[in-house]
Amino acid sequence: MEVIENLEDNLEKIKKEIDKDNLVIFPTETVYGIGANALRSSSVNKIFEVKTRALNNPLIVHLKDKSEIKKYAYVSNEIEQRLIDAFMPGPFTIVLKKKDIIPNCVTANLDTVGIRIPINPIANRFLEYVKVPIAAPSANISSRPSGTKVSDIKDEFEGKVNYIIDGGESKIGLESTVVKVIDNIPTILRPGFITKEDIEEVIGVCNVSSHVLSEIKETEKVESPGMLYKHYAPKTKCLLVYSDDINKLKKIIKDNLVDKTIILGSDKLNDINCYKYVNYGNSLEEIAHNIFSKLRECDKLNGDLIIIEGVKKEGLGLAIMNRLIRTSNFNYKEL
Repeated sequence: MEVIENLEDNLEKIKKEIDKDNLVIFPTETVYGIGANALRSSSVNKIFEVKTRALNNPLIVHLKDKSEIKKYAYVSNEIEQRLIDAFMPGPFTIVLKKKDIIPNCVTANLDTVGIRIPINPIANRFLEYVKVPIAAPSANISSRPSGTKVSDIKDEFEGKVNYIIDGGESKIGLESTVVKVIDNIPTILRPGFITKEDIEEVIGVCNVSSHVLSEIKETEKVESPGMLYKHYAPKTKCLLVYSDDINKLKKIIKDNLVDKTIILGSDKLNDINCYKYVNYGNSLEEIAHNIFSKLRECDKLNGDLIIIEGVKKEGLGLAIMNRLIRTSNFNYKEL
């Protein structure tokens, strides 16, 4: 695998790779993506193969700018347009009725497609130059933590992908907010940096899917990436704990300590005697930025259990808890 640090000098090489139905890993402001030509099933199918991704888990289509949306999807109402105007480009994905030009393998046979326009300048230049929409999930083997820097994901894709574009650490660290307008009300299918409160400021109302913090049944459709049961997970078993009372929080942790317990959390937990303590930051922005790389760091410590400190489920905290609940395979305790 070649790590490309200067995109401008390698644009033609990258374009040829996409034209040959191959995959390219590229940075965005949220996480790194593993992308293919969204208009070719032969390209898209390689994403599922390389990631070992479930075929019922739809992909997001990345475009260079808003003028491209009408080529691939229908903007059916004023609410959808207002969301596009307010939050795109940026860490925001809108689910729209798809046009036939988008293959069914991209959308897991749904009649809708998630559309995203990154704000990351490297992603934008890549999308502009290849001149095709790029279907891309996060760059990680399925169920593992998403990739936010090249060093975390390079080994996973060695021999499977020829090029990875290095854009440094992802600015945000959590995947985009995914929203579908249902009965004229924006509904968050996957929370992200754009919060429920942000959407309410623009539209006045916003719902959150019941699956954001709960399991999705096998009989139900997966309308958005990130809805599946176990996701974003290290190999080490995880326990997620939360209390707004520090004494109760510490008691939960101490009651669940095993021989080689790794604690992943904020400064307030650094005095608990354990195998290893890893700090993930103290603000929600820090935690969102760090969480996936810190989970990978914890995994390398060869512990028996990772106890993860949760956060309050509001604002950006909802997105963090959405990821951590799936990281822990719904092994969650709250007091």
